[in-house]
Amino acid sequence: MLLKITRKEKIFQPDSRRVIAKFLFAGNERAKRLILSILDLSYEQQEEQFNRLIHKYTRRHRNIRKVLTSHFNRLIPLIEEVKVDPKSLRTHLQLLIGAYFTMEYSIEAAAFFNPSIVEHPDQTRLLSGQKRIIISFRATGEGHISSIVFREGVLDLNHDITIYQPGKMLEVPAHVKNYIYHKKSFLRKLREMCDESGHHDVTAYQAINGALSDTFTYEELKTSLQKVQAELQNKQENILFLQEVKWLASSNYEMTFASDTSLSERVIFPIADTERNGIEDARFVRFVAENGEITYYATYTAYDGTAILPKLLMTHDFLHFTVMPIHGYIAQNKGMALFPRQINGRYVMLCRIDGVNNYIAYSDNINVWREATLLQKPEYPWELVQIGNCGSPLETEAGWLVLTHGVGPMREYVLSISLLDINNPEKEIGRLPEPILIPNAREREGYVPNVVYSCGAYIHEGELVIPYAMSDYASTYATINLRQLLMTIQQTNRVEK
Repeated sequence: MLLKITRKEKIFQPDSRRVIAKFLFAGNERAKRLILSILDLSYEQQEEQFNRLIHKYTRRHRNIRKVLTSHFNRLIPLIEEVKVDPKSLRTHLQLLIGAYFTMEYSIEAAAFFNPSIVEHPDQTRLLSGQKRIIISFRATGEGHISSIVFREGVLDLNHDITIYQPGKMLEVPAHVKNYIYHKKSFLRKLREMCDESGHHDVTAYQAINGALSDTFTYEELKTSLQKVQAELQNKQENILFLQEVKWLASSNYEMTFASDTSLSERVIFPIADTERNGIEDARFVRFVAENGEITYYATYTAYDGTAILPKLLMTHDFLHFTVMPIHGYIAQNKGMALFPRQINGRYVMLCRIDGVNNYIAYSDNINVWREATLLQKPEYPWELVQIGNCGSPLETEAGWLVLTHGVGPMREYVLSISLLDINNPEKEIGRLPEPILIPNAREREGYVPNVVYSCGAYIHEGELVIPYAMSDYASTYATINLRQLLMTIQQTNRVEK
């Protein structure tokens, strides 16, 4: 049976007009010099600059005064160091100082790619055959720093997607650092991480153990670390260990967006040190627990410029998010994808721990993964470099449908499909012998040439809907008949046997 895949004409383009106001800092000494220079301006000069600032930027940001106030508050210790009382400065001057330490960052200026699609929590006010959806994207701006952004839309009976007009006034969430840690579980995770990195220092570990209370916040941990570091006399091996402690704690946080923002205005921008160089390739999944509770999870890769750390994002409403690192032996590479429900009472994850093959893992804890079993090796010429998942598996009557990517000659990325047993997903029922998507003339030119890639597909009204990136620049989508696809995989498998 000849499979027909329908490429849609719609293209999701990056929009350089979508900007956030980001804190700009180039070191303490330079900052103090700049603060003194601002204070040396005449009153008239200060007011002129402030009025120009408000006139030019108020309509580009939801609450520019709030942002500038936040940035000014981050400078208070330095302002005090130059012998100035921050409280004595009038409001306009505080805002002006905040502005000198602020820059606009165009989150989508370079690329808009690697989409993932899930069912929207709100399915009200729709016509028959329609489904409201959320598509997440990896947005990349200056310096190749990636963030997660969203689009909302409706998928209709013809499998056409209508996207709601995205908002222009973007919102970066408030960072809540009062995450409560439990000493016993925190130290256990710390041991796991340090055993893998080789930075486990017994003396420093014992000092940390003695300094922490049974429960603590991130701020309380920082205070304890300062005391421990002084006690350990700043030995290099101890410093490395203490950095790992702080790194682990900073990876857990919560964030909440303003309730008056639309989903397309919410930007999950790097917050923790572990992700300061980017949040990459979020694979969203609508997870249904055994008790029927629905939670949206996303696995993504945090990048600090040197190392990667797989993380788990959790939300019920796309307004409040919880972020935590993924721990254990298999949490060492990109491309982890969670199954949409537990199987035989356990969480199940696809992963690629060696960078070449597809693995499957099971766990009783959703963010601790210690063991994995080889699932798929490259078999065909177009995937000999590597094979990996392209998002969470989709449940069908014939088994788990897995969208995969393969890398072949000239580092060309293509997409294909595999089918796993519904009760025992370690068993591969079949795999297409040919790609379903190969970069065509329109898709092969871009930021990274010859690449089609997805972070998650969706089944709607008998069709598999596949959003995908075109050479890491923009995105589009395609559809394929589900029944024909399943029959082709099953028939191919019988022929090969």
